[in-house]
Amino acid sequence: MATLKQEWPAGQLPAAAVFFQVFLPFALGHYLSCLLRTANAVLTPQLVAALGLSSLQLGVLSSVFFFAFALAQLPIGIALDRYGPRRVQSTLLVVAALGVLLFSRGESFAALLCARAIMGLGLGGSFMAAVKAISTWVPAAQLTAVHGYLIAIGGLGAASATRPLQLALQASDWRGVLACLAVATLLVSLLVRRWAPAAPPSPHRPVTLASLRDVYRNPAFRETVSLMLLPHTVFFGIQGLWIGKWLADVVRLPDGALATLLMLGMGAVIVGAVGVGKLAERAARRGMRTLDVAAGGIVVFVAIQCAFVLNFAPSLLLLSVGFTLVGTFTGLEYAIVSQSVPAALAGRAATCLNLLIFIGAFAVQAGFGVILSFWTPNAAQQYPVQAYQAAFGVLVALQLPGLVRFFLRRYRAAAAASGKMARCTAITSLEGSI
Repeated sequence: MATLKQEWPAGQLPAAAVFFQVFLPFALGHYLSCLLRTANAVLTPQLVAALGLSSLQLGVLSSVFFFAFALAQLPIGIALDRYGPRRVQSTLLVVAALGVLLFSRGESFAALLCARAIMGLGLGGSFMAAVKAISTWVPAAQLTAVHGYLIAIGGLGAASATRPLQLALQASDWRGVLACLAVATLLVSLLVRRWAPAAPPSPHRPVTLASLRDVYRNPAFRETVSLMLLPHTVFFGIQGLWIGKWLADVVRLPDGALATLLMLGMGAVIVGAVGVGKLAERAARRGMRTLDVAAGGIVVFVAIQCAFVLNFAPSLLLLSVGFTLVGTFTGLEYAIVSQSVPAALAGRAATCLNLLIFIGAFAVQAGFGVILSFWTPNAAQQYPVQAYQAAFGVLVALQLPGLVRFFLRRYRAAAAASGKMARCTAITSLEGSI
């Protein structure tokens, strides 16, 4: 294995060093980010009991994490390109550890709010730093598979914020559990700082608005986003909030069965992330573009949502798991963008993409709720089937234009290539006859 002091060109670390010095430290940061992001769902009863928080305060307390997370994306992207993932991630995780520690010691809503914002700021670069590091050190042929592993680790972190966190609360109170998580976050920061390789030197571009516009103007970035952004935001928004409510209202699952099915769906995310990465890697070996693989997955993903619109009752439970399983195809967006844009823009491209996905996911979550609000819930606060059919119908209608444009472009490109080949053949035949 390479020593920590040895310098290696990008993409040329030995395989063992790539796993232990690159993937493992940054994946642990992403794991903690997903765990801490979703922990409040389990901690809510303890927070209410300890501080008497209202439902409004709980909502604000959870959302401020995402607000700080979103604000941090573009500055972190610029920093990643300029200073490298090791320096940026190790510093941000110290900030995150401070936020978690302050949250564990908070005695008022204002104190918890500030701590939660600091936490979101510190964890805002976990996934992007991992993407930047992987894009630097992992060979291009293996990139999609490794991105899949990274997304799976994030799914494992979110799963750890459910039943495992509940078990930890039986051994300690919420303050003790969060204090332990603060220590774990600090240890991961030290691991990244001491163990991850420094990024190879690269020319620094001036940090200007024009340099950010270059990302959005990049043809490969625009082609990827036009196809995948909306499905990605639908997956993130629905899986993170509304899929459980839909199962409770439409399928009428009891709480125990609902929790089991949601856990199964989280397992499907992990399996899907790994499987999709492997599928894309094998397809690339056969000369198939990763974007084409993603397009096939998105077709199935939208078809599942069409089944929701039609309320295909005999298979709703299976479809709910299929939604999370096939939805992992949207995670290929990160790998496609990182492979397509110039290396000097990789960090900024990843964070610009993350910002778009994050904003879109909240628009999906809020918009879905607005559509449901046009119907009156019953005494048990359950919305009728028609409300969910309308909401999913709107989502399908929003995603279809991107799919149509993609396949039209592919058809036109294939037709142009076929015409060019026919002209070349004709010219060759003519020259032979002469």
